[in-house]
Amino acid sequence: MNKEIIHRRSAEIFDHLEEMTYKVDSTGATISTGYSVSLLHHYCSKLSHDEYFTPTPEFYYLDDPDGTICHIILPSNAPLRSVDSQPCSSKDEARRIACLKACIELHEMGALTDYLLPSEGDEKDEGLTESPSECATIEDKNVRGELHEMLVPATLREPWTIDEDSVDLYFYCIRFNPLPKDRVYRKFGLFIRSPLPMEAETMAVVLHLTHGRTVETVLVPSGMMSFDKDQIVHARNFQEMCLKIILDRTEIFSNYVPLGSKDSFQLSSSTFYLLLPIMQHKNRETVDWMTMSTCLSSPVFQDPNASVNRSRPHGCNTLKLMSGDTDISDILGGLVYTPHNCLLFFVDDILHGTNAKNQMSSTLTYVDHYQEKFGIHLSHPEQPFLKAKQLFSLHNLLHNRLQVNTESRELEEHFVELPPELCVLKIIGFSKDIGSSLSLLPSIMHRLENLLVAIELKDVLSESFPEGSEVTANRVLESLTTEKCLERFSLERLEVLGDAFLKYAVSRHMFISYEALDEGQLTRKRSSTVNNSHLFDLAIRNNLQVYIRDEWFDPSHFFALGRPCKVVCNKDTERTIHFQQENRNAVDGTDSDDVKCTKHHHWLHRKTIADVVEALVGAFLVDSGIKAACAFLSWIGIPVDFDVSGVYRVCKASRNNLSLINHVDVTAIERLLGHEFLHKGLLLQAFVHPSYKKHSGGCYQRLEFLGDAVLEYLITSYVYSVYPNLKPGQLTDLRAIIVNNNSLAKIAVQQSFHFYLFSESGSLTEAIIEFVNFVSTSGKDLEEPKCPKVLGDIVESSIGALLLDTGFDLAYVWKIVLNLLNPVFSFPSMQLSPVRELRELCQFCNFELRTPDPVKRRGEYLVNTEVIVNGACLTFSATNRSSKTARRNLAQEALSTLKTLGYKHKSKSLEEIVRSCKKEDAELIGFDESPIVLDDIDGVELEKLRIDNSEEAPKEKSQYFVTQDTSETKSPLPLEAPPHTCKTEKKVPSSKSQIYKMEEAAVPCQVDFQMTKESPLPMSQPDIAKGNAPLKLKKMGENINLSKPVESHHTDCGASSFVGDKDAKGALCREAKAQLLKICAANCWNPPSFVCTKEEGPGHLKMFTYKVIIHVDEETTTILECFSSPKPKKKAAEDHAAEGALWYLSQKGYVV
Repeated sequence: MNKEIIHRRSAEIFDHLEEMTYKVDSTGATISTGYSVSLLHHYCSKLSHDEYFTPTPEFYYLDDPDGTICHIILPSNAPLRSVDSQPCSSKDEARRIACLKACIELHEMGALTDYLLPSEGDEKDEGLTESPSECATIEDKNVRGELHEMLVPATLREPWTIDEDSVDLYFYCIRFNPLPKDRVYRKFGLFIRSPLPMEAETMAVVLHLTHGRTVETVLVPSGMMSFDKDQIVHARNFQEMCLKIILDRTEIFSNYVPLGSKDSFQLSSSTFYLLLPIMQHKNRETVDWMTMSTCLSSPVFQDPNASVNRSRPHGCNTLKLMSGDTDISDILGGLVYTPHNCLLFFVDDILHGTNAKNQMSSTLTYVDHYQEKFGIHLSHPEQPFLKAKQLFSLHNLLHNRLQVNTESRELEEHFVELPPELCVLKIIGFSKDIGSSLSLLPSIMHRLENLLVAIELKDVLSESFPEGSEVTANRVLESLTTEKCLERFSLERLEVLGDAFLKYAVSRHMFISYEALDEGQLTRKRSSTVNNSHLFDLAIRNNLQVYIRDEWFDPSHFFALGRPCKVVCNKDTERTIHFQQENRNAVDGTDSDDVKCTKHHHWLHRKTIADVVEALVGAFLVDSGIKAACAFLSWIGIPVDFDVSGVYRVCKASRNNLSLINHVDVTAIERLLGHEFLHKGLLLQAFVHPSYKKHSGGCYQRLEFLGDAVLEYLITSYVYSVYPNLKPGQLTDLRAIIVNNNSLAKIAVQQSFHFYLFSESGSLTEAIIEFVNFVSTSGKDLEEPKCPKVLGDIVESSIGALLLDTGFDLAYVWKIVLNLLNPVFSFPSMQLSPVRELRELCQFCNFELRTPDPVKRRGEYLVNTEVIVNGACLTFSATNRSSKTARRNLAQEALSTLKTLGYKHKSKSLEEIVRSCKKEDAELIGFDESPIVLDDIDGVELEKLRIDNSEEAPKEKSQYFVTQDTSETKSPLPLEAPPHTCKTEKKVPSSKSQIYKMEEAAVPCQVDFQMTKESPLPMSQPDIAKGNAPLKLKKMGENINLSKPVESHHTDCGASSFVGDKDAKGALCREAKAQLLKICAANCWNPPSFVCTKEEGPGHLKMFTYKVIIHVDEETTTILECFSSPKPKKKAAEDHAAEGALWYLSQKGYVV
């Protein structure tokens, strides 16, 4: 016996001790049944949670003839709601196997990564690879500027050589229109080798002068002009002369100024264009060669070593200048230099009645003045003075220095009187009208260069995707220009709009594409896509950084043909040339940004490059619409498209929430929102807090994720369109006032949304009641409580549900949102965060602000703040159960005290700005999509029924009746249940007599049943036959959720928690009554009722007939009645009736 025991081997003994494992082939990650329990707990702990809800799995056990079955219920914000194990020998084994099964399904759904860890949601979409930049630290990314090359437009780069005998150039006339007309400007022409693009050839720009004066300039295409070799040299020398006068005037001070050096011409190869004065000749405009020749013939440009015969001026038409006797005709309209103060002047006239002997003041003559101030003795005081205007100082005229809409007014020109003997004639024929025009040309060419760069980017986009051509070049230029450029436009407003749309587009894509991710994972994944680091990487990958304009225009850095950049840069020298210290100052005290090189390098921050991406999104929205904006995002590498079938899946999955429809007044919610929902399950889900477990559907968190994004875009569109003159920061502040959680919570209270919230958290209910009381009493005599975030969440989730139900019809949702948030748009309170306002006031007044950490005492937070005002310390304190509220109350008190003492911010408050700002009509910017057409997919159509056209139906022993409950009669329609098992079911058109046949179904016994559907509207029998009364049922295969069992037979929704074994596909369980109880609990129906309908036979041979009644509680209530065959035992009759009900429910998909 002992030997037999020792040598006995049984596989069954050790099978249950072996661990089951699951391996991911791509990574090799493996999980066993032993680790699966802790992994499932870990996964649930990573789900979104708050102080009112902690997600944990719940385990239930069911005795089965083959062992113990473990049923796991996961939190309502998990993509998988329930899992069953196979029958096992112990509870522990069943739990481990069920957990492993849950982990496998979560991995297959995408909720667990290929490393079998909870998905953090921060992985980038497929196709987005990590770049080296992601290895840098966050601090380094935010602070450090990087050196990037700036693009020079190709149109201005096409060269010609001095060796060409003839050059044909495109001619564009530059016309000036001063407002007011108090100055005279000489027309100039732009001559280039390549034609300007269509959007640039008629460029118009307004230049801003002092005192609100402006000059409107416009380019006019004027054909082509041929230049011979000498004319090209002549024109280039004239341009070099002009650039020296306006930019490098110290070179003019020399006695000899060489022009046309070959080295200068070659170094200036980055741009090739000519700016020349033009004149009217024979009804056409042409180059003013005479003026150019006169200027270039000036003595300062003549080589002193060359022998040139010059006739010496003499007679009464001369004046004695420092440079010698000079004809008055050469002096008038010329440029003179005064060495005693190193200034240049345009000579406008000769003042024959004024000379140095005249009185300058009551006590001094001009002779005395020059002697005392400069130590200069005038030798020819009898000579008439020169009426002269000082050569201008060059400015950036693209920027209105006043920054206000100042009314323009005439400004009298300022002239001075100069003794001729103190002047040196430098350039002949260089009149002040030429000089006035030259003062404008650098700003004009800078704008043209930037516009051409924008056009080149537009061409790149147009070649990449068709919608790229739908944006205007001016809008692209706006999106490439930062506020540092000091232009009258910048990318900031477009960036605010583009940022909001980017968040919406990515949220929509992820909501549909990643159904297994919860709200927290979706948020992290969205953040990884739309954060500045990722946008920077995408911009660099697409070479967007070369188009960006991030520096204000400094005319001293204006380089053109004839004025080359002398800092030659290459890879070996660029780091030496473009140093950058932490304080942004070079060793010699100059700003590092001022170093310009032949490669056009400039420093850019990563955030600036990321902002340009968002601004380009905004540009496409404004000029074209959502389709073009999405096309741009797809091009740059951000996927925003989604499969429409995913929308159908979401809407169909929302049917799992229909078990709640009898527990809330859906019609009342629809009236509050102003929309009748096609998919009621979406609306119900929008009001389910994750703590609520008595249903088989989900919670509002994912809908809130979507609603938050669409709400931000809609509100941004509102403030962008209504307040076109607000600055970007003011737009952001205004949006924050509208969509902050406190504002939305008050909207929820005003709309009574809190009455319809499903929650099982008592503390949450108390917090809501406290906040509602505070809002309803306007806070009188009450301490402001903490605002429950859930109230704002259900407003956002309702908008998310509305967006889905309408098939992403933004125009429709826009109208609903405007109506819903109308109380907020009136801005009853426009105060920003008092904490922020206090900090800004202290910064403005140079006060020291001390804010130690709050101290918690007896459940309340004590917050202290000290403000050092001119050496005096002002101390403030506040207590509250919420540290955030305490800080806000304290800051409000401190602000009131400081304002009472007379300390106020000089700038206008946001409220003052908004009240005085001109308002436009609200506009939904960019919506051009066609909404997705969604049919009513909440109901299960009678697609598994076939209508037989025979005149009468043969009644066999087993018959099934479907009846419609109407106000008149109940007419049974027999359904024949064939005894064999097949696979397909069909539905054919009806005729005079309708017989519904369930084809190829498995029926283990013969049972009669009736089904009554309670519809809100009475329906006739033909309506049923035509399929117009679809059954609103829930299938077992779609995220079923169960709740804990209770002892009472009559329970509320979700009172029972038993579920069938999903591995038994297509088969009915052995205990039909128990299985039916599990299905009812799984779908939150009331437990089935069993009634004895008939007793027959003598006492010792009595037979019992039972019927089971099931109330299918969905959008409409369906009553299912199934009758057993006569049985000798009551329990057998109940089970037999239950088997019939199970058979029917299995045909409808309830038993999987």
